Amino acid sequence: MKYYIISGEASGDLHGSNLIKELHVQDASANIRCWGGDLMQAAGATLVKHYSELAFMGFAEVIKNLPTIFRNIKFCKEDITAFQPDVIVLIDYPGFNLRIAEWAKKQGFRIVYYISPQVWAWKENRVKKMKHCIDKMLVILPFEKEYYQNKWHWDVEYVGHPLVEVVEASQELGVGSQMLGENIIALLPGSRKQEIEKKLPIMLAVSKFFPDYNFVVAKSPGLEDSFYETFFNSLSGAGGNISAVKNKTYELLMQSSAALVTSGTATLETALFAVPEAVCYKAGTISYEIGKRVVNVKFISLVNLIMDKLVVKEFIQNELTVKNLTAELNELLNNQERRKQLAKDYADLKSLLSQGGHASAKAAKSIYDFIKK
Repeated sequence: MKYYIISGEASGDLHGSNLIKELHVQDASANIRCWGGDLMQAAGATLVKHYSELAFMGFAEVIKNLPTIFRNIKFCKEDITAFQPDVIVLIDYPGFNLRIAEWAKKQGFRIVYYISPQVWAWKENRVKKMKHCIDKMLVILPFEKEYYQNKWHWDVEYVGHPLVEVVEASQELGVGSQMLGENIIALLPGSRKQEIEKKLPIMLAVSKFFPDYNFVVAKSPGLEDSFYETFFNSLSGAGGNISAVKNKTYELLMQSSAALVTSGTATLETALFAVPEAVCYKAGTISYEIGKRVVNVKFISLVNLIMDKLVVKEFIQNELTVKNLTAELNELLNNQERRKQLAKDYADLKSLLSQGGHASAKAAKSIYDFIKK
C-alpha cells in the first residue's frame, strides 16, 4: 500500500516516526512518502519536505511567509497527485493539513487524521469542515472521543497518547552514564523566546530559597546558549545552584525531585515521568486578555484536562510569583501525603492514556484496516 503522511513540527516528526515503524509491521510492503523530519526518514519513509521549512509561529511571521506557505501547499498537492497514495495520513498541524484535507477529499483520496486539532479549546467552527473531508479521525486524548460524539455526532477512534511509549522507551534506556547531580529541580520554561522571557526569571528566583537543591534549566534546542546567559547573569543573590542542559530534557526529568513547568505538552511529559510539578503560565497582558475570550478550557495543563480535576496546581498570569512558586515547591518536596496523592493520580493518568496498548501500534492497525476495507 502507498501512504502519504504530513506532519509539520518536531512533535509530529516524533509521533510520525513511531507510526511509520508500526505501519511497516502491519504492511511489510508499505511505500511511504512524508513531510516531516529526520526521525520519520530514519523510520523508513521518503522525506519530501522537512518541517524546518514549514514552521511559522505567530501572526506576523505567518503573514510575512504567506508566499512560501502557498508554494508549499501547491507543491504538496502536485506531489500527492503524482504519488497517488492509497491513504493520506495527516498528523496535527491543522493550518496546513486541513487545507490539504479539503482539497484531497474533492480529488477522491481517502484521509485519516491522527492527533486531532484542539478544536475543543478554540476554533470549534473547524469541526464542520473536518467532518466533511476526513474519513477517519484518530484522537489521542480520552475526552476528545466523548466531545466529538456528544457535541458533533461524529464517531472518532481513541487510540491513546503516543507520549506514553516515548517516555517508556526513555525509561527503559535509563539515565545513561552522566548523572546531572543530586536534589535536582527541573525548570522547563518553554521553547519560544517570548514565553521564556516571561517565566524563566520567576522560576530562577525561586532557587535562592532552596540552597540544598540544584536548579537545572532545560534549554530549547532551537535557541542559542547566549539567550539563556542573559538570565543567569542578571541573577542577584542566586545562581550558585543553577545550571542548564540541552537535548537532555528526559534525562533531566528522570533525575528530578520536582519541576516547574510551562503549560503545554511538557506538563504531560513531566507527569508521565512521575515528577511532582507546578504549572507556569504568563503572557503579555493584551495576549492574555484576548486568549481568555477565545480559549474555552477549564484548565491550561493537559494533566488536569485529561483527568478532569486539579491534579497539578496552575499558576497563571498574576498568580505566577516567586512567593507562590516557593510555597508550592516546598509542598511538592516535603508534603508526603501530597506526593502520595500525586503518584496515584499520575498512575491513573498513564493508565487512561495507554488503554489497550501503545497508541502508534493501534493507530497503524486502524489505518491499515481502514485501507483494506
